Amino acid sequence: MSLTLRVLAPDQNVFDGEAQEVILPSTTGLLGILPGHISLVTALDVGVLRVLANGNWNSIALMGGFAEVENDDVTVLVNGAELGTNIDTSTAELELEKAKNNFSQMEGQETSPEKLKAQQQLNRARARVQASKSSD
Repeated sequence: MSLTLRVLAPDQNVFDGEAQEVILPSTTGLLGILPGHISLVTALDVGVLRVLANGNWNSIALMGGFAEVENDDVTVLVNGAELGTNIDTSTAELELEKAKNNFSQMEGQETSPEKLKAQQQLNRARARVQASKSSD
């Protein structure tokens, strides 16, 4: 038994294939999906989707969205996504350092649109680094 996984971003079909297991970064924590899982719809956070396909674990950096599980079909609709194998780790690490520095400059400030944007950039950069390293 297997799952059919589709990861769709506005500009591309990121993944479309069979999987034995999927781990989603839901807004309430990691959510494991195996064949026979009950139907559900969940919000997704910025993070790393892990998929076990053909005996290998692959990672996809997700930029938030939703997932639906229905009859062993997992459909993931996201604002943006990138396969971990397509991410250059050194570039992603530089972007993470830049995002950390940008966010740290706002320490002690009240919540503002700029601070929220810096937090989002930090979360996205962190997800890209994690996805790139777990796909090696």
